[in-house]
Amino acid sequence: MRYEAPASLDAATRLLADAGGAARVLAGGTDLLIQMRADLVEPTVLVDVKNIAEMREIAEEGGRFRLGAAVTGMEIMEHEGFNAAWPGIVDGAKLIGSIQIRGGATRGGNLCNASPAADSVPALIAADAIARIIGPDGRRAAPVEDIATAPGRTSLAAGEIVVSFDLPEREPRSGDAYLRFTPRTEMDIAVVGVGVNLALDEAGMCVAARVALGAVAERALLVDEAAAALIGTRVDDAALAALSAAASAACRPIDDKRGTKEFRIEVAGVLAERAARIALERAEQG
Repeated sequence: MRYEAPASLDAATRLLADAGGAARVLAGGTDLLIQMRADLVEPTVLVDVKNIAEMREIAEEGGRFRLGAAVTGMEIMEHEGFNAAWPGIVDGAKLIGSIQIRGGATRGGNLCNASPAADSVPALIAADAIARIIGPDGRRAAPVEDIATAPGRTSLAAGEIVVSFDLPEREPRSGDAYLRFTPRTEMDIAVVGVGVNLALDEAGMCVAARVALGAVAERALLVDEAAAALIGTRVDDAALAALSAAASAACRPIDDKRGTKEFRIEVAGVLAERAARIALERAEQG
C-alpha cells in the first residue's frame, strides 16, 4: 500500500483516477482505519487530503458558511461564528465518539462512510447543505441528502471527492437542533437521530422548515411531510403532534441489537418533537 498526501485537489483527483478504484481517501481515518484493520477494505493507495487548504477551512462569505469536508468535529465546536449560526450541526459534532475521535473525525468522512446512523448527516440535511464535489470530470454540486444511497454506498463516481459543504445564509429568526437516542449517553451509535431546522416570521409563524431522520432507514432521510406539519403554524402542540406522527410514518427501520423496528418508529416521533422545540427556542432567541 502506498501513502500519498497531495497539497492540491488536482493532485488528489489524479491519484484517485490513476488508482482505478483501488484508492481510498484518508481524512480523519476514524472509520477507514478500523475497516482496514478488519480487512474489510484493502486500498492500494491512501490519499491523505488534510494538506489541501480548501478542504480544511471554515469560511464565512456574505453570511453564508463554507465548511471544508476535512474539518474536524473539534474545529467546528471551537468556531464561535459557526456555533452561533448552526448550533444544530454543532450538536451532531459533539455526539461523535470521544474527544479524541472528535479531534480527528471529519464531516466529509462521516457522510461518505455512508452509515445510516451517522450523527452529523441529519443536521446537515436539515440545514439544506450542498456538497461541493470534484472528480475526473470536473466540479459539481449535490444536496447532502443525495450522497449516501445505502449502507456503505454513495452516489459519488469513481475518483470523486467531497471538498466542502455550502450552508445558506441564516434568516434572523431561525434555529436548528439535532438529537439522538442511544443506549448510552456517549461512545455509542445512534438508534435514532433527528435534525430539525426552522424559520419564523415576525409574528412567530413558521415560514420554512426541514426535518431529517437518521438510523431509521438505509440512509438518512429528508422528510418533507414532517416539515409541512410545522410550516404555517406557531409550532404549537397540535403542529408538534403532527410533526411527530409524520416523522414516525416516514421510518423504515430494521430490527437489530440496539432497537426493534417498533421502538425506532416511536422514538423518531418523540425526538422530532423535542428537537423542534429546541430549534423553536433558538429561533425565538435569534
